[in-house]
Amino acid sequence: MSLINNTEKYLLNLVKDLGFEVESVPLVKSQLPQFGEYQINVAMSLAKQAGKNPREIAQTIVDALDERFINVNIQGPGFINVSFSDKVLLDYLNESIDNFENFIDKDTEMNTIVLDYGGANIAKELHVGHLRCNIGEAIRRLLNLYGVKTISDVHWGDWGTPMGQVILGIKNEQPDLPYFDPNFTGEYPSESPVTNDDLGRIYPMSSKRCKEDEVYANEARKITEELQKGNPGYRALWKHILKVSKEYCNAVYEELNCKFDYSYGESDAYEYVYDVIDFLNEKGVTEKSDGALIMHVKTDEDNKEVPPLMLVKSDGGVGYDTAELGTIYQREKDFHPTGIYYFTDNRQELHFEQTFRGALKSGMVPESMDFKFLGFGTINGKDGKPFKTRDGGVMPLVKLIEEVKNKIEPNIKEDITGDERIDVRNKLAIAALKYADLLPSRTTDYIFDIDKFTSFDGKTGIYIVYTATRIKSLLKRLNASDDLKITLIPNQTVRDVLVKLTEISKVFNSSRRELTTSYICEYVYELASLYNKFYTENNISNESDEEVKNSYIALSKLVYNTISNILNVLAIDEVERM
Repeated sequence: MSLINNTEKYLLNLVKDLGFEVESVPLVKSQLPQFGEYQINVAMSLAKQAGKNPREIAQTIVDALDERFINVNIQGPGFINVSFSDKVLLDYLNESIDNFENFIDKDTEMNTIVLDYGGANIAKELHVGHLRCNIGEAIRRLLNLYGVKTISDVHWGDWGTPMGQVILGIKNEQPDLPYFDPNFTGEYPSESPVTNDDLGRIYPMSSKRCKEDEVYANEARKITEELQKGNPGYRALWKHILKVSKEYCNAVYEELNCKFDYSYGESDAYEYVYDVIDFLNEKGVTEKSDGALIMHVKTDEDNKEVPPLMLVKSDGGVGYDTAELGTIYQREKDFHPTGIYYFTDNRQELHFEQTFRGALKSGMVPESMDFKFLGFGTINGKDGKPFKTRDGGVMPLVKLIEEVKNKIEPNIKEDITGDERIDVRNKLAIAALKYADLLPSRTTDYIFDIDKFTSFDGKTGIYIVYTATRIKSLLKRLNASDDLKITLIPNQTVRDVLVKLTEISKVFNSSRRELTTSYICEYVYELASLYNKFYTENNISNESDEEVKNSYIALSKLVYNTISNILNVLAIDEVERM
């Protein structure tokens, strides 16, 4: 249990023992540290309960506090300011030097959460928006830290109309391929007739033509329908498209340190859609409307329009909503999760709200199912509009990564050469991209400023990695012992770092509760900045007082391990030198 959590439980019991009815007594970070590093702000609310002056209540609480606090005082109408004693700080933080989980207040319930945060469309090039899979990956690691079992699924878009458009595009360019011969009876080729570059060219071209040519669009829809019904030629070609596209996408996800337990797609859910339709019909929640099968999910409490789920279209085709329900059906059947979290563009919120309601209303999942739509904003250029290439096209993610690498490379030390230089450049580029993406509030749009985010100084991923590298180098140079402890607090800068470390539990609890990474990113920057200030003000290597020096080294080890663990949660790699 963290120091803050333990202290809040102590305060709650203390206030209850004084005769007050209260559910919690939060320990709040002080905005005026000269009066105290934390505040206890319950006196005002308790004063109403007791019919007394808030300062009188505050004094009653202060008189009952034990020796864990120093610098105890009352300000204003009844704000109680406190600081932890040196002993309390050192005992707690020395226990945490090699035990980061000492900062984490783990969940007591055993939950299993399915995380859906990939969502790339097969045959389409990953664009800059796919960088946001970083959010899902970081939340996965955060939940694991709290003891939550997670099941991550990339969930490819591999089964809808785009597949028919791609196949038709290939057919127009290579009509003699055996996949398009209805009389072909041999074995289809084992090698793909298209590369990922081909797909990147064919899909947008075919998609554009579908919007302009109704005859062409109808043919693409017919191919999609035949593919889904099992046309052997189309199925064989589709498998090639999947393999080529997945290899490309997986390589990019791998570079971004985004991991998935399962590689399911819309096609995997398709085998359940008719089970879903039968299930919903049996539950009596469907109805016919103009030849289509729908399910109403609007409630009397809604003050906005919530369209019905489109289960089967009037032409007999299965709707996108049904495929989503098929995915939920499959996840409930295979994993029995306590929750399913979706990380995707804010604009899909209504679609997921509909399907969540459909699954709950029909009894497809337990009423306790924790569905969450965790929408995110867009990545914009300096003009405030969606990030594009110089010629105005959608920015491919691999191109953005390459631009960041090229921007960073000249700033790496000259004596770092060869494969090591490439490795350092690549890791710093991903650190810059990931930190920039994880820093803003999840739901907001943000501007990607390549000059700002590739800086080796300031609030950047590179600065955080640099701090970890600096401390690790120091510890190696001083041959730091494993059993060193912080035995004294020789100056205010040291105390500032130690107090900052006590804030971790609050920061991580807020991130866990709101499922966002912005608090963690802000915190690790503040911690790195405080440590670098300490490093500049204190000559650790040449400190003559052995006890002070050992305390400095132990503090450095604690900060390094803390930053290293936070970087791991953010899925950012460290480097040995830079």
